[in-house]
Amino acid sequence: MNTQLILNKFMALPENRKQEVANFIDFLLQQTKKQSPQKKAVFGSYKGVFKMSDDFNEPLEDFKDYMP
Repeated sequence: MNTQLILNKFMALPENRKQEVANFIDFLLQQTKKQSPQKKAVFGSYKGVFKMSDDFNEPLEDFKDYMP
């Protein structure tokens, strides 16, 4: 965004509104600091975390009435 445009709009505000804008900018900066950057998942990094049961591909007992 154009910094000069933002500055011009800010300067056109009355003093009490300028203080509100400054407070809001401080709030946004605090929120930005609290957010940690998300790490990208590396392929294979979850290996061993989940275990599939041995009968995973077997038909479920609940559906035996619907199976031929």
